Amino acid sequence: MAIENHCQTRATTRLAPVLVVTRLRTPDTGAATGADLRAGLLHALSILAAAPGYVGGEVGRNVDDPGLWVISTRWENVGSYRRAMGSFEAKMHVQPLMVHAVDEPSAYEAVEEGTDLNEAKSRDAVLRRARDEPVTKGR
Repeated sequence: MAIENHCQTRATTRLAPVLVVTRLRTPDTGAATGADLRAGLLHALSILAAAPGYVGGEVGRNVDDPGLWVISTRWENVGSYRRAMGSFEAKMHVQPLMVHAVDEPSAYEAVEEGTDLNEAKSRDAVLRRARDEPVTKGR
């Protein structure tokens, strides 16, 4: 009897690349001036650029509102982005800057041919499906 090894099966589609666009606002007063935020964002970009799965990125400032900044990065997939943000260096130097972030979603899937896009599902639906599916053990 032949036994299939599903661990060796290759997926026919690939995960979508991820774009992360985080807008940040320079406070009117306090320690974080525009120059401080600029230096922090450029340092953050250099840390993220060293992470596996990083594709590219840039820091920018709004042309009409100089107090509004952006850090934009591109990643091979969402896992690469999440692992990079979970690193010690990111926790020490990138995440503290997020106190200035505009409260809005920042991670987007790049829409390209041949990629599977994320399905909108509530966490409860995913947990319910996992609970209802039988657990099978391979031999």
